[in-house]
Amino acid sequence: MLEHGGRLRRAALQYGIPLGEWLDLSTGVAPYGLALPAIPEQVWNRLPELDDGLEAAACDYYGAARLLPVAGSQAAIQCLPRLRTEARVGIVSPAYAEHAAAWQREGHRVLEISEAGVNRALERLDVLLLVNPNNPTGRRFSPEQLYAWHARLAQRGGWLIVDEAFIDCSPEQSLGAHAHLPGLIVLRSFGKFFGMAGARLGFVLANGALLDELEEMLGPWTISGPTRWLATQMLIDRAGQNAQRKRLIHDGQRLANLLREHDLAPTGGCAMFQWIASEHAALLHEFLSCNGIFTRLFERPASIRFGLPPDEAGWQRLQRSLKVFAEEAR
Repeated sequence: MLEHGGRLRRAALQYGIPLGEWLDLSTGVAPYGLALPAIPEQVWNRLPELDDGLEAAACDYYGAARLLPVAGSQAAIQCLPRLRTEARVGIVSPAYAEHAAAWQREGHRVLEISEAGVNRALERLDVLLLVNPNNPTGRRFSPEQLYAWHARLAQRGGWLIVDEAFIDCSPEQSLGAHAHLPGLIVLRSFGKFFGMAGARLGFVLANGALLDELEEMLGPWTISGPTRWLATQMLIDRAGQNAQRKRLIHDGQRLANLLREHDLAPTGGCAMFQWIASEHAALLHEFLSCNGIFTRLFERPASIRFGLPPDEAGWQRLQRSLKVFAEEAR
């Protein structure tokens, strides 16, 4: 199993700090979400049904002609490599590590490439995979650049896979409206923007033939009835989405400013997290962990990612700890 953020119970045991006393900033999941409506009792009593409105609401929200709900985008990440054989896969790195692991597991040749190296490598690739905005760097790719790469790949049956898990705060950058084109596959995460990672819901946006093949592989009832019902309500709640988007953008900028104020200028980031590449990343992570603040540490490159505090008490606690760290570092 690869390392991921959110493993708070392990941190509580490791540092001897009770679970309820932690400020968890280790994930890029929104720490707050839309108001949760009460789930009707019959939703728990019946098997999930495909004509319940989820697909229609999701197509409208993502601007897609067609899509497939999956048990978190992780389900698609693990299954897509099974739809090709002996592919040469370029992954723009650093990136979410599960992508490379999934393609390697199925026997494909994986090449980690830089953004600057894509144009040189593209003719040797069957699949180009990237995260936009990137996790953990926050790096963004313009739609124009992505469409150009897709066109070159599609000419010879190649794929461009774009993981848009963190794009909800800048929906105008999404390729979802064009995901029906052959060779273009877009992954969307429901849980991150809506603050519902535990619901385990994501979507694959692609052409119908690929979605049919993927659906056949995954089998029936991949999404629970309660998750389908809740997600449908949230995907049609435009007022709630707008409020969530504004709050996340504001808090993302607040986090970037707070880090700069304490000599920790972000190397990159987006509305939902900030990323700092530094040789002192492990030291900062350890200091914060000893004070009950959990961040996400990366070894390659040496870096640390901060998610958003959930409330004002969390903001003040982070500010105090960063102040002490900055003073001790001088």
